[in-house]
Amino acid sequence: MSDNQIIKFKIVTPEKTVYENLVLQATLPVANGQITILPNHRSYIASLKSGEIMIRTEKDEISMAVSGGFIEFNNNELIILADTAEPAAEIDLKRAEAARLRAEEVKKERVTMDEMEYARVAAAIEKELARIKVAKKHHTLHQIKID
Repeated sequence: MSDNQIIKFKIVTPEKTVYENLVLQATLPVANGQITILPNHRSYIASLKSGEIMIRTEKDEISMAVSGGFIEFNNNELIILADTAEPAAEIDLKRAEAARLRAEEVKKERVTMDEMEYARVAAAIEKELARIKVAKKHHTLHQIKID
């Protein structure tokens, strides 16, 4: 495959490079919906919201849960700076569900929460919901039993 038909893809969190490979396309959750980046797409910068990233390579499709960040695409190179990113196969569905429930409880208990605290709790809930959605989809596609 020629260089103008592939994308150099890299997703980085503050802790590590989560994934780096040559890909055919990437679908990303952005502020006003989703965008699919194909080779030779125009230059693009956007904020990333919590949700699912779907990456297609020549051999397979990879799904990841992300929670916020930024994307930049230029000259067939896509770089994602994500707050968190986790491949669907690595998400522990029970732990994600428990974390979501804890965040929901904090939200209910804090009647006098300031705006920053509320934003943190809301972001935590959004992150865990994205992880749960991505994990359930992965389990269903790969016929893994969900307890």
